[in-house]
Amino acid sequence: MNFFEIAQARQSCRNYDAVRPVEEEKLQAILESVRLAPSACNGQPYRLTVCRGKSAAAVAACVMGMGMNKFADKAPVLIVISEDSYVKSAALGAKFKGNDYRSMDIGIAVAYLTAEATAQGLDTCILGWFDDDKIRGICGLNHPVRLVVTLGYRAENDVQRSKKRKDLSDFVSFCD
Repeated sequence: MNFFEIAQARQSCRNYDAVRPVEEEKLQAILESVRLAPSACNGQPYRLTVCRGKSAAAVAACVMGMGMNKFADKAPVLIVISEDSYVKSAALGAKFKGNDYRSMDIGIAVAYLTAEATAQGLDTCILGWFDDDKIRGICGLNHPVRLVVTLGYRAENDVQRSKKRKDLSDFVSFCD
């Protein structure tokens, strides 16, 4: 798949095949893609915690509060993305310029993660609704959780949806 094909194929999966595991080599390829993702000063100010089995079930319970993300307990893998410390040069730049490079870097890392998952024939959903304190306890984390990504194979009865996106003219301008 080329990148355009990946972008067209990737969608937020909310219907996983709960009995089909994610192969280790595919998981490692996804994690390697995150390692290669660009970040401010190459600092990679994030930590990925891969949850499978009992820890995946425990984290899934933490993203399903108030009826949200009801599908999460069917995903065989949940990846918790938490903040980590800046490297000194990125911390200085963030303070001086008033930019949150850590959030930008996490966004880029998750884009790489979801793109490589799609290339590997897997599906993902990026979750922003979760109980930070409980997930930190489950995963032994000292820094805030920023996102949780479900990962697995789409259920057979789940179909590819057509993309609903803004027209380019609604958000692109050119300056010559």
